[in-house]
Amino acid sequence: MEIRKITSQDDRASLSRVYEQSWKSAYRNIIPQNYLDSIPEGRWAKSADKPGMNTMLLVDDDKIIGTSGYCSSRFPEMSGYGEIVSIYLLPEFTGQGLGLKLFKTVIADLQAQGFRDIFLWVLEENLHARRFYERFGFTYSGKYLDDNIGGRDLRELQYVYHIK
Repeated sequence: MEIRKITSQDDRASLSRVYEQSWKSAYRNIIPQNYLDSIPEGRWAKSADKPGMNTMLLVDDDKIIGTSGYCSSRFPEMSGYGEIVSIYLLPEFTGQGLGLKLFKTVIADLQAQGFRDIFLWVLEENLHARRFYERFGFTYSGKYLDDNIGGRDLRELQYVYHIK
């Protein structure tokens, strides 16, 4: 098992597969099933190559099994904060502590980049993810975004973390 930053040699289709399978598992009964079923292969293949985006990989036997995207805040009102945009694992690797190891590595990298304050957005109905973030020490800031995914109105909650 290895946690490392993405390289130009890493297969972007494999990276996208982690997102695709994770979405279909984690968001079942939250996002409409027909939307989840319609996610095209390769949808997130280029996400790691966006300017300013950092991508950390969780790799097992040369297979990408987890990923996290993070950067300097994309929201002007959160200037000076680091932002965790995504963290996903293939469903068969959840519940083994691997997500926590990936998450801690991302937090450490954001801290090494000089960030003392970090935030992320999480779907209000994604109680499993919210508990995961809360166990780490993230707290709900009181801010939220209203969104519509697949024709369903959803709310994203902002969670913040302050490095001591």
